Amino acid sequence: MPTSSRHKDFLDLRKKFPFFSFEKQEYKLTGDGLHAGFTFNLSDRYSFHPTLFIPRKDFFLPDEHLSGNLDDIVFHIGLIELISYWKATCSPLVVIKPFYLKEEQISWWKKLWFNGLGEFFYLNGIATTPEEFMTVDIRSGTRPFHSSLPTRDEILIPVGGGKDSAVTLQLLGILPGSLPLILNPRGASIETIRVAGFSNGRLLEIRRTLDPVLLQLNGEGFLNGHTPFSALLAFVTLLAAMITGKRFIALSNESSANEPTIPGTIINHQYSKSVGFEGDFRDYAKRYLFVNHEYFSFLRPLNELQIAAIFSKYSSYFPVFKSCNAGSKTDSWCGACPKCLFTSLILAPFISQQERFSIFGKELFDDTDLMPVFDQLTGLANEKPFDCVGTVEEVNLALCETILQYGNDPLPGLLAYYRDTGPYRQYREFSFSRFMDTMSDNHFVPGRFLEILKTEMKNLTPPAC
Repeated sequence: MPTSSRHKDFLDLRKKFPFFSFEKQEYKLTGDGLHAGFTFNLSDRYSFHPTLFIPRKDFFLPDEHLSGNLDDIVFHIGLIELISYWKATCSPLVVIKPFYLKEEQISWWKKLWFNGLGEFFYLNGIATTPEEFMTVDIRSGTRPFHSSLPTRDEILIPVGGGKDSAVTLQLLGILPGSLPLILNPRGASIETIRVAGFSNGRLLEIRRTLDPVLLQLNGEGFLNGHTPFSALLAFVTLLAAMITGKRFIALSNESSANEPTIPGTIINHQYSKSVGFEGDFRDYAKRYLFVNHEYFSFLRPLNELQIAAIFSKYSSYFPVFKSCNAGSKTDSWCGACPKCLFTSLILAPFISQQERFSIFGKELFDDTDLMPVFDQLTGLANEKPFDCVGTVEEVNLALCETILQYGNDPLPGLLAYYRDTGPYRQYREFSFSRFMDTMSDNHFVPGRFLEILKTEMKNLTPPAC
């Protein structure tokens, strides 16, 4: 259910702030790196100036290759950045001034903005349609200059600090020329690349800053909510690939990200991690940005249980990985959110209770205060948590397998509760091993990398029953 009904606020703000304008973007290459900035205008009442900075490293292409060839990709980063600022008022008219967009590009962007804001509209109780939520007005006839940049068959690996990107880095980081990328580094992401054997000198760091005026508006009660962050990451990693000459960009999104958060709808917290968005982005980048780069998710053929099984083999990451949003500022697991509970239960078939305790600081299955979240994860509630969690099927299979491994030992509170539910009776007869052995064909992984993944899957040891 929506957490609030702000449809009236939505209508009032659209009247008060009738247009949102993307005024300009700019970038410059200096001795310390690449600086990019954007100017947005909210109905001549507020202006926003977000920035992006990539510190220079010796793996940058020469400046003579880059200068004058980055206007288009920087412009597109501005297009994806503006969503975070536009959503404060949902102005009905969006004006684009820097460069020209074709009608089919506008349609592509409107699809991304609308679907990527599905959670935002839903939780704010906003009723709108793809046709009416905004109109785009292009004020420039100028097209950006394009010149092909040199590429090498090397790979860029975005690292967020969770188990998924740790698996990708572990398996692909050994390839010659592989380079980890971190957007706004934090403890978990830095420690993950260290465990994988990379130094800070072999790291592409990107620093993104939000304009504090947006935070001010959030505090004053303007509209706020989730935006498609992974779509921003897609364009930013493409810029990173261009300036380093890396042909491949290996994300770590899995097949589970395709499942809607609200059953029977297209509302998906992970929309910009889905294979649908991935395909759209790949097509757009080749058709309109004319790039020779391959953006794909290395883990897309796998489900969350398979990824957890692989991750469980590499215990050196256990003390450092983190994917809890609530604990991100303190580089910790909060132990009280959907992400913490999901991560613990998806690992439970593959690692010991003692190992889970050392990671999360407690046995989360003992915390019956988490029962409402538990019901969302298992499908007992009407909707999944709005977080990056696996499918209902994966959760139930993990729980059934974990209960099987307890044998005759007493079950912790949440598992004892689960054993008396309908989902347990439904899923306990499912074949866990068959689920572990099946890889999805719905992916864009190039053949050479797919073989690495298949080899790793063949070497998995089934959990002991």
